[in-house]
Parts: sequence; structure tokens; C-alpha cells
Amino acid sequence: MYGPPPPRRDQNDGIPKPKSFKEVFPYIFKVIKGFFSRYFYIFKLVWEASPLILIVMMLATIFNGTFPVIGAKIASELINEIVDAYNNASNLMKPGAGMWEIIQIVFRDTHIDDIIIIELIYLILKSIITNCYNAFVNISGEKVANHIKVKIITKAKTVDIAQFDRPEFYEKFENASREATFRPIQIISSTFTMLSNLISMISFIVVLAVLNPWAPLIVIVISLPAAIIRFIYGRKNFLYMRRRSKDRRQMEYYSQIMTNKDISKEVRLFNLSDTFIGKFKATFKKYFKGLKSLIVRENAWHIVISIATALVNAALFLYVAARVIEDPQRFTVGDYSFYASSLSSIITCVGAIVASTATVYQGTLFIDNVIEFNKLQPQIVPLEMPALDVKRHIAHTIEFKNVSFSYPGTDKLVLKNVSFTLDKGTTTVLVGLNGAGKTTIIKLLTRLYDPTDGVILLDGEDIRKYDTTQLYKMFGTIFQDFGRYAVSVEENIYYGDIEKGLNEEDVISAATKSGASDYIEKLDDKYKTKLIRFFDEDATDLSIGQWQKLSVARAFYSDSDILILDEPTASLDALAEQQIFKQFEELTQNKTSVFVSHRLSSATTADKIIVLEYGQIIEEGSHKALMEAKGKYYELFTTQAKRYIDNSQA
Repeated sequence: MYGPPPPRRDQNDGIPKPKSFKEVFPYIFKVIKGFFSRYFYIFKLVWEASPLILIVMMLATIFNGTFPVIGAKIASELINEIVDAYNNASNLMKPGAGMWEIIQIVFRDTHIDDIIIIELIYLILKSIITNCYNAFVNISGEKVANHIKVKIITKAKTVDIAQFDRPEFYEKFENASREATFRPIQIISSTFTMLSNLISMISFIVVLAVLNPWAPLIVIVISLPAAIIRFIYGRKNFLYMRRRSKDRRQMEYYSQIMTNKDISKEVRLFNLSDTFIGKFKATFKKYFKGLKSLIVRENAWHIVISIATALVNAALFLYVAARVIEDPQRFTVGDYSFYASSLSSIITCVGAIVASTATVYQGTLFIDNVIEFNKLQPQIVPLEMPALDVKRHIAHTIEFKNVSFSYPGTDKLVLKNVSFTLDKGTTTVLVGLNGAGKTTIIKLLTRLYDPTDGVILLDGEDIRKYDTTQLYKMFGTIFQDFGRYAVSVEENIYYGDIEKGLNEEDVISAATKSGASDYIEKLDDKYKTKLIRFFDEDATDLSIGQWQKLSVARAFYSDSDILILDEPTASLDALAEQQIFKQFEELTQNKTSVFVSHRLSSATTADKIIVLEYGQIIEEGSHKALMEAKGKYYELFTTQAKRYIDNSQA
């Protein structure tokens, strides 16, 4: 059904490099098209989070673009007034005049006081708007990041369980999750920063054109090499990060091993800490080597370009000074300040535009990870529409017909041409050594996976024809790797049927039937007790056996038609297991049920026993019939029974 993993995207963003000159322009068109496709997708994400974010940023762009020009003009006018004031004071001031007398002369004969007030208003207004905008961007960043995280985990809800068997899936998920926290708002913010600088640059170009229209053009041209280097190495960095996703996941894995409460005891007792720290360091060294090389080469280019740019800029400043000195009747000292400031601002704006553009471009490449993840389409869907409705609260018949299965990305068959029937209201036990295929049958039965070959029938219809949401509701399942949730005891139980809601009487009843009530009643807060000390200091950590009883209680709480228990009592002693299986008899009345258990004593009362070996059914029948046949089941049962007898006599 799933076949081999899809081919990885190449190192050119999925677009093959041109092999001839006539392929260059189509290639460029595809690259540009891909850029704008990702770019508009980012705007869509931010708009979904809050349209106000884009509106406020647009208004701030206009402000940030025009205010630098206003500030430069105010500064030049202030310089001109200071020069006039100096000349007036020199002519009118008496020898030995005091500071107060000088101030009176200056303010009486100039407009310095008016300009200072305007400057004060300008600075205060700029400070208020800038700080408010920075706060708004930070708040918006959190909002957008949360929106995308919710989008990612919501998408993960629809992804087939089969995808979790693929390393490629974890690569997409890790990349998407990593970028969600900052890329979108960074790209949007950089976009509007670029527009602000563009507005400022155009304004300063108009100002400087009075002096010489070629000066700003030279500044722009000399900045192009830096832009090209940023784009080239931005792409190289993106491709490197994508290729080395496995390294980052390995480092995260080794780091988590050192802090995982469930295995920290084993790591400490087996003295594995230094081993995993060593693996972390070795992986980082390999990852860092290539990253460092990219950073060094990029900045080496920037140093060379910066030196050339600095020389050109110095020549332009010298030219502006020469023009002002050359025509003192036309240009004032304030004009020099204004033109020099304009030239400096153009240089700054060009650099900022280049940096923002590179950030936007590189960001759109990285956001492709989010797009790729959200493009994943589930394969576990109804075979045809409209889907069949599942009949509820009746006994069901399930038939496997020539079912074979291999996990995604592998060719090894875990099940080989398996056929059997689960009759209405009967109990079937799957028996076999580890790796025989028992849990795989459970996964296929619950349609977490689809068969590679063959078909599974539910009440005579292909199970793939049913509505999957309705299908999942009919199963009450406890897997051997059952869930342990960091919530209260009662929530852990009522999660067995959340649609029914939290009914305290039913919770207590389910806990009583599973045997969990014995220890729950001894907890400080009983059913309100928080479990797992992840979030609450006063939370309680249960033993594996206690957790297993709690998972069994979930099965008692659920309103299921088909009960499936995959090693539900593996961590319980034999006596506790027998007690729970007796209680299961009540739970499974008029229900089709399937058990997987290594303790074969629990199979003696089953209606049918299916013996599996290497993915094939080798025996099938009742306990009595299989014991009389003296085959594999007889061998397993007698060997286990002998071990119990020997242990009891020891």
C-alpha cells in the first residue's frame, strides 16, 4: 500500500539545475515562482493568525520610511540656525557678555527655539511609536508562532500512523516545528522593514539628486556584490540545514536520553552517560564543521566587499564636501549636513534592504519545511465516498482474507497470507513468540495501517469502506505501550471515552473493575491526584503495574463494540492478571474481543486460539483441540506451565 519512501528533494529546492543555456530562463522562472508561492503562503499564515498584524505593520512602514527624512531635514535646519545665531551673537555681543545675554540674543534673532521644540516632538513621537511597534511585533510573533504550532499539531492528527515509521516524516516534522517559532513573523517584519528602507532611500535619492543624480546610483551598484553573496550563502545555509536534519535529530535524541526520567536510572547504573555525551559531541563536531566552513567563507567575501564599499563611500563623501565648498552661495553648512546625512542614509538603507531581502529569501526557503509538512495527505481514508456508517452496539464479525503486510519503507513481510475469522461475540487469543506478528494484526484490525495485500472484512464489507472516525470509536484498545498522561487519575481513566464526558461514578466503577481503585483510594487526592512529576511538584509517579491497571480501567470506561487487549497485563503478577481476566468476562459479554498475551493460562477460556510464527498462522482452534494436537501451542503451554510449577516449588 505504501511502498518505498518517496525520493528526496534534490539540493536545488526540488528544481533541477539547467543543463543548457535555453533551460536557464525556465529555471529562473521556476525559482521566482517558487519564491513568491512560499512568500504569499507566509502572508496567508499571518493573516490567519490576525489581520491586524499586517495592517499595523503597513502603517508602521510608512512612518518608519518617512521619519528619517524629516529627522535629517530638522537637523540641517537646526545647523543653519546655529550658524546664523553664531554670526548674530558675534556681531551683537559685547565683550565679556554672560551666558544669559548670549541666549537672549540667540533666541531673539533666530528660530532655534521653534526648531528645538519640533525636534523634541519628533524624538518623543519616534520613541513612542518605535517602542510600541517593537512590543507589537514581539506579541505578534508569539501569536503567529502559536497559530502555526496549532496548525502543525492539528495536521499531525490527520497523518497516518504509517508515517511515524519513516525517518523522512520526522525530518519534515522537526524542520517544520523548528521554523514555526520565528520564521513567519521574521519574514513579515523583514518585508516591512525593507519597504520602510525603500521609502527612505527613494526620499533621500530625490534629495541627493539636486546635488548629483549619479551619487545614489553608485551607492546602489556598489552594494550589489554584498547582496549576491548574501543570497548565495543564504541558500547554501538552507540546503546545509536541510541535509543535516538527521544530525540535529540525533543531537536532540542524545540530549533527551540524558534527561529522560524513564531511562535515566538505566543510563546511570550502566554508566552510559559519557557514552551518549560522546555521541552528542561527535555528531555536533560533524555538524559544526560544515556550518563553520560556510560562515567563514561568507564573511571572508563580505570583508573584501566591505573594504571596496568603504573606499567608494569615502570618495562620495569627499565629493559632497567639495561641491558644497565650491558653491557657498548656493549651499550652506546645514545643506552639507543634509546631503551627507542623505548619502549616509542611502548607504544604510541599501545595506538594510539587502539584509532584509536576504532574510526574506532565506526565510521562504526554510518555511518550505512547514509547507511540505502540511502537504502530507493521509492514505487511511474511506475507499469510496460516501463512506459506510459503522453499526454500533452490536456484535461484529471480522475476517482476514489472504492478508500480507510490510511496514512502510521496507520489503520484509511481517505477515504472510494470513486468513482467519473473528466470529460475533467470541473471544480470540493471539499466541506466538516475540516478532510473530501479533501486534501487527491488531494494528491492521484497527486500521491504523492498511494491508500490503489481501483484504479485511468488517461485517462482510471491506474495512476500508467505513468512515474512519466512526471505525475508531468502535474499538476499545489497550496496547502494550499504553499511554501514560501527565494529568489527573480520573482524566487518565475517562480518556477511554472522552465523548461520553467525565462521569465520576463511571470512573470509580472502571477503576474498581481493573483493580486500580485499591491504590487510588490510598493517594492523597484520590481520583484528583496529578500524575507524573513533569509539571507539578506534588504529582505522583506510579509503578508500571499501577499504570497498567489504570490503562485497563480506560478499557472498562470506554463504550466499545470490539475489545482489543495487546498484552494488557504484562506488568502484573499472575494472580492480578487472573482477577482482571475474570472481570474482562463481564466486559466482553456480547462483544467481539481479541487478546494478545504471553501468559497462556489466560487463553484456556477463549473461544479460539490463533498461533502465529514468523508472520504466518500455523495453528488455530480451542485450547482443548490444540492441546490434543500436541503441536506448537502444546509445546508453548506445557513449557510455560512447567516453569510455573518449578518456580512455585523452588
